Amino acid sequence: MRTTLLGLGLLLTLLGSCSSPTSQPTKTTAAASSLASYFPAADSGVQTGGVQIVSITTPKGKFNVWTKRFGNNPRIKLLLLNGGPGATHEYFECMESFLPQEGIEFIYYDQLGCGNSDNPKDTAMWSLPRYVEEVEQVRQALKLDKDNFYLLGHSWGGILAAEYALKYQQHLKGLVISNMMMSIPAYNRYADEVLAPQLKPEVLAEIRKIEAAKDFQNPRYMELLEPNFYAQHLCRLPQLPEPMTRSLGKTNQSLYVTMQGPSEFGASGKLLNWDRVADLPKLAVPVLSIGGRHDTMAPEHMRMVAQKVQHGTALICPEGSHMSMYDDQATYMRGLTKWMLAVDKGEQQVKL
Repeated sequence: MRTTLLGLGLLLTLLGSCSSPTSQPTKTTAAASSLASYFPAADSGVQTGGVQIVSITTPKGKFNVWTKRFGNNPRIKLLLLNGGPGATHEYFECMESFLPQEGIEFIYYDQLGCGNSDNPKDTAMWSLPRYVEEVEQVRQALKLDKDNFYLLGHSWGGILAAEYALKYQQHLKGLVISNMMMSIPAYNRYADEVLAPQLKPEVLAEIRKIEAAKDFQNPRYMELLEPNFYAQHLCRLPQLPEPMTRSLGKTNQSLYVTMQGPSEFGASGKLLNWDRVADLPKLAVPVLSIGGRHDTMAPEHMRMVAQKVQHGTALICPEGSHMSMYDDQATYMRGLTKWMLAVDKGEQQVKL
């Protein structure tokens, strides 16, 4: 049975309570020390709860992006890239219930145009190459390197994470591509050939009619999608988790439509022709590819990603959809933490 960092602290405390009076302070001090090492004071100045504003340089000038560190582990630092495009870090808050007990440090980060970060309100800024350079600037500012830097990208964040790794993998210790295919054309085919036919014919016909008219602001569009598509493939829980609704409710629609396009069945924006399948063998860092059996993304494609990279592991959540970190949470979190701890020990090919 694996003993976690905080579990060890609790164990030491309990042992101390059963020991002689002379030994008890030593055990209690050890427990307190393990907690203090995970939640240390960042410096001697005013504390901000781990928040660090990073100034980034872009072709349109300097902007600020928001980051927040949770915990401390010099060997394992997980930077989180949110999806959307245009959502916020907030739907990752479920990580707080799982990663600290494993001693894993993680870092929230709102990309430019998202959440607490600056929003230049300029569609020319919504560019995959520019976002890659933004992530690199954030890495440098947070002092992440090949000895501790893990990158997790979910959905659109998975595209960004893969693109970053293909250019800067020398700075990475591990890469997690969560619920994202590595080919938008393949994703569009999956949406058309597999997902769409699962809808009732009359529902699909009405959705297609609205899309053909480009009437995406029609309330009827969401009325059809939410029970018939989202509830099956986005998140299968009877009620959406609050962090998820809070995050998605703040989505930057300009960013989303520019990159993804207005349709929920496939992409039609700037990402339309993005395809990196042929480049996957170039990735030499350990890679964890996560998918869900009910995902909007093809599960077998995400299994294939793990096969094509040099040191890949696949985690397909049997009850999961696109938000597998919620609707198959135990599988997702157990697999993620086991993989990270194994890579930390020097394993490259991890069996889950």
